[in-house]
Amino acid sequence: MKLQFEDAYREVYEIVKPKYRLFTAGPVACFPEVLEIMKVQMFSHRAAEYKEIHVDTLKRLSDFLEAEKGEIIIFPSSGTGFMEAAVRNTVPRGGKVLVTTIGAFGDRFAEVVRTNGREPVLLRKEPGYAVKPEELDDALKKNPDVVAVTVTYNETSTGVLNPLPELAKVVKEHDKLLFVDAVSAMGGADIKFDKWGIDVVFGSSQKAFGVPPGLAVAAISERVFEIAEKMPERGWYFDLPLYRKFNEKKKGTPSTPPMPQIFGLNVVLRIVERMGGKYEWLEMYKKRSEMIRKGVKEIGLSILAEPGYESPTITAVVVPEGIKGVDVYNAMRERGFELAKGYGSVAEKTFRIGNMGYITFEDIEDMLTNLREVIEKLKG
Repeated sequence: MKLQFEDAYREVYEIVKPKYRLFTAGPVACFPEVLEIMKVQMFSHRAAEYKEIHVDTLKRLSDFLEAEKGEIIIFPSSGTGFMEAAVRNTVPRGGKVLVTTIGAFGDRFAEVVRTNGREPVLLRKEPGYAVKPEELDDALKKNPDVVAVTVTYNETSTGVLNPLPELAKVVKEHDKLLFVDAVSAMGGADIKFDKWGIDVVFGSSQKAFGVPPGLAVAAISERVFEIAEKMPERGWYFDLPLYRKFNEKKKGTPSTPPMPQIFGLNVVLRIVERMGGKYEWLEMYKKRSEMIRKGVKEIGLSILAEPGYESPTITAVVVPEGIKGVDVYNAMRERGFELAKGYGSVAEKTFRIGNMGYITFEDIEDMLTNLREVIEKLKG
């Protein structure tokens, strides 16, 4: 298509044009096939063509999340929208929520609970450590009046993967609702919605799926809808029963969805299928993260996450004495690699290496080679 106002395009492109190979915490580099489909000219989100893609995307997500018993909901928001939705749709004002927090995004869930007029009860671990089943069991015994439990499956700030299947089992034994923040896990770590008995699990397009930001996806249990239907003041924009009605009757969403992102996600789910399925795709993420951790340790650096609980999508690396995490970040940026700065309470002593989205193993090799040189130079 010929551009009538190419100069306007060029002015913006010069600011945002790709300059770095991305190893970020998100947004991440997108698959070329995703960027290509997102160039399609827009049309009505009530058109038959959109409805076909909407329904197909829900089915593919249901298969990927193993959520035959759950309802797939997509929001025109970031994943944080589902934090608010989970709380407002199921927990009465003044009700208590046990928030397990192992880093900055667990803390965010607690803040969402608090600012929506509910009471967070914290089970906090030191950065780098996961919540253990016995710790959760003890916290629930001490707080039997909580309505729900939140678990950050993959803590983006520390690179720790919580043992979700075991934690879910404990939550179910206490008959509480389970809300899972899987923003940096979904698409990179296994999720078995039905088998694990999850009530809400949500993710975002801009992480392991390798799609631009603006789309949040979740699987929701029937129990949540039963509670939500009777919940006063649950809002409109994040009203879960309303979204389910639109899935069924309109084959769409109540408000205008981010159609390009949905097209992109649909393409990614088809790529997963062509790669051999979900577990081949997850194996790719496992190999990427193992390659990064091995390379980092060979450089002489340590990983923040405790052994056995390392994230498959992002690695928090502890910097040597006398060096700040931001120094590594800036030096790598000068070499054309965009890593992620440290985040939250460990911001100064760490930097992070994401391996989500469109990254090749050759990219990882080049990044590690440059990281070694940067560390040696900063050490003096």
